[in-house]
Amino acid sequence: MLVDSSFEVPASYTAGGLRLELLGPRHNEADHAAWTSSIDHIRATPGFDRGWPPADGMTLAENLADLESHADRSARRVDFAYSVIDPATGDVVGCVYFKPTTAGEIQATSWVSATHAHLDGPLTDIVGRWLRESWPFETVHYRTRDTPITIHGSPG
Repeated sequence: MLVDSSFEVPASYTAGGLRLELLGPRHNEADHAAWTSSIDHIRATPGFDRGWPPADGMTLAENLADLESHADRSARRVDFAYSVIDPATGDVVGCVYFKPTTAGEIQATSWVSATHAHLDGPLTDIVGRWLRESWPFETVHYRTRDTPITIHGSPG
């Protein structure tokens, strides 16, 4: 488990004009539209240089299976994935992921769609603050803008 069973995993988080909510099947169409329109942009984002998103995309059914897998892993606390939503429109504009590393630490990554590229810096700042203030991780590797940072220590 990535976090102890006593930790209440946030279902959502709102800050800076964005809402992050646990990624799941209900986001399928909006998530699919966001990333399939932004493959090159996402692949140029730090942390997404390993073949995701797939250059040829995925069908909506394949994306649904992927989102079901994300929801299952979040429920089992293996890793966590959050949709980034513009509360004003309800559109999915990106995603945030918290995954374990082989060193027992946490790797956080995030992307925004090409049409919302101006939100990349603000989202990075929001996620960095959220990690520092709310999550019990001791060491997280993430970026501030395009510069990698390491967050040590848990909140409180």
